[in-house]
Amino acid sequence: MDYEDLLNEAYETIEPVGECGRFEILKVKGHHEGTRTIITNFVPVVTCLRRDVDHVMKFLTKELASSGELKGDRLILSRKLPSKEVNEKIERYVNRFVLCPKCKKPDTELEEDKGKAFLRCLACGEKYEVYRI
Repeated sequence: MDYEDLLNEAYETIEPVGECGRFEILKVKGHHEGTRTIITNFVPVVTCLRRDVDHVMKFLTKELASSGELKGDRLILSRKLPSKEVNEKIERYVNRFVLCPKCKKPDTELEEDKGKAFLRCLACGEKYEVYRI
């Protein structure tokens, strides 16, 4: 096999990570079932943010004052909430735990050191303390 054949085979076998670009905040999609809110694309939204699903879920449930449960790619919240409110909370999460306060780039990672949580920017090298959820 030559290089082109190997490259084509690689493209056919890999699965796309998500439906987002370099950094994009996807809008949540969902519906209501009785008094519950079902966010059907929760895991793809979190994957685009490059954060832990449990961390984002814990933040959302506290901010929305609702208990939540993860089933597959769906987040089930025990309150009836408009998608606009959920999207606003996700944007708040991005501003606190994803974007670097100095250079505003999303190339960051969360790390813990001595019981404290930090946001470390991979682009500019800054390190900021953030509150633990």
